[in-house]
Amino acid sequence: MESTPLAEQLAAAERGAAAPYVDYPPTPWWYAPSLGAWAAAMIGTFTWWRENAGLFVASLAGLIAVEILFVVWMRRRHGALPMPGKGTPPAEIARMWRGYMATLPVVALIVGLVWWLVGVPAAAGTAFVLVTAGLAFYERRYAVAAAATRARLR
Repeated sequence: MESTPLAEQLAAAERGAAAPYVDYPPTPWWYAPSLGAWAAAMIGTFTWWRENAGLFVASLAGLIAVEILFVVWMRRRHGALPMPGKGTPPAEIARMWRGYMATLPVVALIVGLVWWLVGVPAAAGTAFVLVTAGLAFYERRYAVAAAATRARLR
């Protein structure tokens, strides 16, 4: 059996560790708008908060059930792909995750301000636009980072 130089072994190990982050099925076109609609619906549910407690609770329960089904679907589709904040991704992906995590409180702050200043329907619309556009942007940037990782590890 022929021995492999240490550098080649390390490169092979790094390629294997990076595989879950860069080898994944393409995201369907409806992914970002669906999550935007879910976020808008979650905020829109608060329209009934003081008006009808039963409708409010039922709406929240339905949205949580949809979220659980979505997470189950994502895990089946992507297999062991770690979610942002989990695992040790390659440097290019880690940079994307840090940007994603830094953006979340900003989106929450903007939606909260719109809710406070204008009202629940405007906040729901703002959430739809920000979540949909933000996820679409993130998905494009993630694909670029994954391609850069694959190119670096060849």
